[in-house]
Amino acid sequence: MRTAIAVGISSVPTWTSFVRTAPGLGIGSAGRLTVGVGALGSDVVVASAARRPPEALPGDASIVTTMATPANRTTNCLRTAVRVPALTIAEMKYVVCVPDGASDEPLDELGGRTPLEVAAMPVLRSLAARGEVGRAATIPAGMPPGSDVGNLSILGYDPARYHTGRAPIEAAALGIELAPDQVAYRCNLSRVDDDVMVDFAGGHPTSDVAAKAIAALDAELGNDAISFHPGVEYRHILVVPDAWADAECTPPHDLTGKPAVWPTGAAAPELRRLMDASRAIVSDIVPGANQIWLWGQGRSVQLPAFDAVHGVRAALCSAVDLVRGLGVLAGIEVVDVEGMSAGYDTDYGAQRDACLRSLADGVDLFLVHVEASDEAGHAGDVGEKVASLERWDELILGPLVEGLDALGAWRLLLLPDHPTPTALRTHTSDPVPYLLVDSQVDGPGGTYTEAATASSPAVVAHGLMRKLLAQV
Repeated sequence: MRTAIAVGISSVPTWTSFVRTAPGLGIGSAGRLTVGVGALGSDVVVASAARRPPEALPGDASIVTTMATPANRTTNCLRTAVRVPALTIAEMKYVVCVPDGASDEPLDELGGRTPLEVAAMPVLRSLAARGEVGRAATIPAGMPPGSDVGNLSILGYDPARYHTGRAPIEAAALGIELAPDQVAYRCNLSRVDDDVMVDFAGGHPTSDVAAKAIAALDAELGNDAISFHPGVEYRHILVVPDAWADAECTPPHDLTGKPAVWPTGAAAPELRRLMDASRAIVSDIVPGANQIWLWGQGRSVQLPAFDAVHGVRAALCSAVDLVRGLGVLAGIEVVDVEGMSAGYDTDYGAQRDACLRSLADGVDLFLVHVEASDEAGHAGDVGEKVASLERWDELILGPLVEGLDALGAWRLLLLPDHPTPTALRTHTSDPVPYLLVDSQVDGPGGTYTEAATASSPAVVAHGLMRKLLAQV
């Protein structure tokens, strides 16, 4: 259980639980409390930013002090304090839901609506009606619209400060520690025919089949300086000397059905040599792929520990090495879930249950990431994208809310890491809708769709984690 340790300057996540524990307490016009322990003996102290004392107090509480705002303080300064003897502060739980690439654009086949607007999602609609709905910029200007950048933002890290590339994040998930003189590349198993990117995912091979191809590549093309490392399905890692970092590489999912855009820059000849040499190896092992595609390079990533930054113990589940790697780098517990996959067949219920078990076992915050909606966007499969969103609602959100209610007070943040419009079959940098719900304090309410939030100002997404935790 988290314990507040300060009074009067900043809010902490336990305040909504306190309000329900002491239902007679009025918090004045500011609408925010700060909870502290030990400031007045052994009693719990509640500080209000209101300009006047609370209008109603619990029967055993009393106003114990009133202070003027110091000249050098402008916000959240202590005005009044309330002593509430023998009060137990309930524990708050936090959940972050990431339906990858769920945001989309209006589609003719859906009558000018998006999958979010068409999908039957009664639980999401109900949560939005009682929560706060807005729009968030998960991809900072000038940065690539990938899940690496988007999920860094969701976890509360400024990508402009911490992002070095996609591949080193995935490498961390595989237990690969990059030396200072090494750089990692994402190594897709892909299919390129007649200089056209036919399938960036190489027919979605099983991880077992893909591992055989990666082992063969390492045996034939690897050496002391070049090494291939198996990942999941078509997603793998190549580690090379730091001198190979200087290259401009196009993500293969941006090229589906288009002419291949080969690497350029100082390292391009070396990269192209490996890509060309891979054809004879990959095509003999992976039925849907005929070469590797190298991109997303970067050097080792250094992230401050999540618990040190936010003061909560966190865990996550995802079948995608990129998200799992962020967990490893941030010191977040990465939970393995049987039946979880990066495809349409992932076990939504198993991921939900993993979340609830972890929270019940003492984790404060849990992130649930599901890849299916992003895969549908890349495939241009409108029906599957709608279906994946409906499975989110039925198999995760509905039972999740029931389980959270049984645990006590909770707050939930839901947003995709980026849009993956099915007509474009790739990512865009457009802001995405976000939803923030508090089990005890209703928000202004709204509708969770792209159109309904289009007029809202786009907030900086990496600030939403602090908002979820009531640290702003």
